[in-house]
Amino acid sequence: MRLILICLVLAEPFLSPAFAHTGVGRVESFSSGVAHPLSGADHIFAMTVVGLWGGFIGGRAIWVWPTTFMAAMLGGFGTARLGLQISFVESAISLSLVVFGVLAARGVKAPVWLGGAIVGLFAFFHGYAHGTEVAANSIFPYAVGFAFATAALHAAGVGIGVCSRSLIGRTAGRIISDGKLT
Repeated sequence: MRLILICLVLAEPFLSPAFAHTGVGRVESFSSGVAHPLSGADHIFAMTVVGLWGGFIGGRAIWVWPTTFMAAMLGGFGTARLGLQISFVESAISLSLVVFGVLAARGVKAPVWLGGAIVGLFAFFHGYAHGTEVAANSIFPYAVGFAFATAALHAAGVGIGVCSRSLIGRTAGRIISDGKLT
């Protein structure tokens, strides 16, 4: 199962650039904030895999890494709203997909603080991209919406990660990898 995840992670940057942020659709309400993270593979993958990695590792990583992602993402959002310019946002977002995917697929047991630093660094860029696209009169509802959807994606990833550590999850992983029940 982890081999499949690695292959998907490594192939994704070559399939399409991240381009899922600036200038895409109307971003002016709570519902558009909720819809945005659910509208692109880069969002779904990055945010779910952060939870997945925490779920694989267990312990405090289950809640620290997703919480760190949320805080840094909102910090990046605020930075963009202040008008500070960062030129390599899309590249950082694309790189986050590879880094998060490899860390989760390999089950890297990083110290909680190091995983949080990695997650926070990339989450800042995800949040910055969100902050550049929202209209000034709808900042709060949009931010609440995308934070809500992000939390839901993290929770889905944590659930999958925790389940994969169980007997049922390991058995399902073997069936997927080997094509047979052993």
